[in-house]
Amino acid sequence: MSRAWSDFRSTSPSLTLNLIAAGKAADAMAAAILESEADRISSGIIVVPSGSAGTLGRPAARGVEVIEAGHPIPDTGSQRAGVRALEIAANTPSDQCLVVLISGGASALLAAPAEGITLEDKQILTRVLLQAGADIYALNTVRKHLSCVKGGLLAAACPGQTHTLAISDVVGDTPSALASGPTVADPTSFHDALKVVVDHGVRDRMPASILRYLELGTRGERPETPKPRDPRLARSAFRLVGHARDAVDGARSAATSLGYAVAIWTDAVVGEARDAARAHIDDAAGRLRDMPRPACILSSGETTVTVKGSGRGGRNQEFALACVQRMGSLGAAALVASVGTDGVDGPTDAAGAIADTSTFHRAGCAGLGTPDSFLERNDAFSFFAALGDLVRTGPTGTNVGDLQIVLVA
Repeated sequence: MSRAWSDFRSTSPSLTLNLIAAGKAADAMAAAILESEADRISSGIIVVPSGSAGTLGRPAARGVEVIEAGHPIPDTGSQRAGVRALEIAANTPSDQCLVVLISGGASALLAAPAEGITLEDKQILTRVLLQAGADIYALNTVRKHLSCVKGGLLAAACPGQTHTLAISDVVGDTPSALASGPTVADPTSFHDALKVVVDHGVRDRMPASILRYLELGTRGERPETPKPRDPRLARSAFRLVGHARDAVDGARSAATSLGYAVAIWTDAVVGEARDAARAHIDDAAGRLRDMPRPACILSSGETTVTVKGSGRGGRNQEFALACVQRMGSLGAAALVASVGTDGVDGPTDAAGAIADTSTFHRAGCAGLGTPDSFLERNDAFSFFAALGDLVRTGPTGTNVGDLQIVLVA
């Protein structure tokens, strides 16, 4: 990020800056700017998940406010942050620059509902689509069409330059999907947003105000988000400064230093967590036949979970749980770990979990029952907590998606 900022600074060394930093890496990203540019910043906000403000520290800066907000469900802090972000953008004149630093989680942390949509409506929308297994592309397609800040509208509100630096937590690193693309053109439409609701079978669970707004949008009675070549975005620049490959490269270096032969999967791990996990183990077993020992296979991605039970867990814990009964195919002394690089997996304090070739036997000795019974309840957290096999890192201050690790001795 430092290099990216230096490149921008060399082209605009004297502009007055306004700052908006939002996401799980907002603290660290803002600190990198404030260390050298505090004197140039006129106003700004740093928006972080509730309970994490100041965990990494940052230089003090006059006029920069820290706001704690809800994630993954937006709250009143999110709405205050979204409104304040629009104010900062609108008050950035043509001879100044709006610096936007975004990272995973910013979609929930910046909420400015469209006219006629309430915060409660947005909360229901988010819960329902997450429980239905919607991936981030589908969720953000809908979010962008119910917002005053997402889908390029933050940059459209800014008379001055907009310069965005982003850390990606989405598969494919598509700018319009990162934090719902507040400063870039949106290629999706109201028709796409309404289709997400219908295709996920949640139309009957949506607030009436949301359905009405989306339907009015499909008829051209509500304004679309800015599209490519929209003149309002002509002064907006975007640069990606971090993504999943950085985590994979770091893991590869660590594994190599420990003597492992390393293979990296280039295809992202996506889809329903339990299905992706079973396919992952089967594919790994095939690849391992041609690898020297000890062996390490690394991959990254972001799965989804369709919630049908009342248990606790997250997509990484469910991924690990679905691997348990297939571990024998990897050979003796093998393990699989799936972890969120942000240190938070679903509504739990774990980053993920580890399954190894002893997990099934240990679960039986502990009287836990079968892994499938926990999968039925979406209760991976309880299963791994009883065995001491949760991965707990605490919030890491960044987010580049999920990392999967297969090790065979």
